[in-house]
Amino acid sequence: MSEQNKPFVITDRRKFTSEGELRPDADISPRTEEREASAAPATPIPPPPAAEANSEPSEPDFPPPPSAEQSQQAYAAYQATSDRLDTAIRAANPGADHPPAMNFETLVQSVYMTAIVQLGGATPEGQQPQVDILGARQSIDMLGVLAEKTKGNLSADEQRLIESALFELRMAFLEITQALARSSAKAPNAAPGKPSIVR
Repeated sequence: MSEQNKPFVITDRRKFTSEGELRPDADISPRTEEREASAAPATPIPPPPAAEANSEPSEPDFPPPPSAEQSQQAYAAYQATSDRLDTAIRAANPGADHPPAMNFETLVQSVYMTAIVQLGGATPEGQQPQVDILGARQSIDMLGVLAEKTKGNLSADEQRLIESALFELRMAFLEITQALARSSAKAPNAAPGKPSIVR
């Protein structure tokens, strides 16, 4: 089978179920166990002191933010490296377009397209769609967080873009979940051409 005709399959590589049980198809290879064993601390970590019943939940201990000078140095180094990368790519691909600048529209479109693929929208015709419903929900929720956090700070066009993207994705999510529910109610095995959940 040629590279272009191979099916695109999204698989869930988590080792544990949502209930904390080891998945039967989880890959527990010796290399993974050795990595986890070497990452484990040599001495046990004592449990944190018991919090008083009436105390407020404490704020997480985040490291201090970088100074303005550190941030500026990191940004300058990042820009210089990006410029060198762009130069190398253009040298290897004469006539190639310069990659588009990152902006709000590009960010929304990227998350939107990720969710569409997770909902099986990029499946070639005639093949069974592979749906990552949990991944799609996470992408849609991520776009929702972005919409909430940028509220009042967007142009009219940007606001329309994110609202339209969220509306379309939420409707597609409902349609797919309803189709999955109908197909699982009819038969335990999904019929060809019907969406199937990637586990």
